[in-house]
Amino acid sequence: MHRSRLSTIVIDCQADDLEGASAFWSAALGYPVGKSNDPYADLQGPAAEPKVLLQRVDHPSRVHLDIETDDLDAEVTRLEALGAQVVGAVKTWVVMEAPTGHRFCIVRPQRPDFPADAVEWPSA
Repeated sequence: MHRSRLSTIVIDCQADDLEGASAFWSAALGYPVGKSNDPYADLQGPAAEPKVLLQRVDHPSRVHLDIETDDLDAEVTRLEALGAQVVGAVKTWVVMEAPTGHRFCIVRPQRPDFPADAVEWPSA
């Protein structure tokens, strides 16, 4: 058995000015900018909601989701069985693509209250 849940909404920004992008999204969402360490900036939303993270990237701007789990391999296998494909591994996470073409990441636990509200999945 392993657990997983939506962890983070990542706003990928193809921009040289991460501070300006952070200021825009902070004002748009009403969340103050927290930690900022280029190429990342956190927005401080309610603790019960998924994190919002800005990430400076080289590819076109888009939004992607991070799914946090206590077992990366089991979660990747589960999602592959649903039709997702592994795009590649980066540092400590796995980039996947849904059958719909959307990219998302499988990451280790990111929020301090994990595994609260996480779904328990049976072993394959």
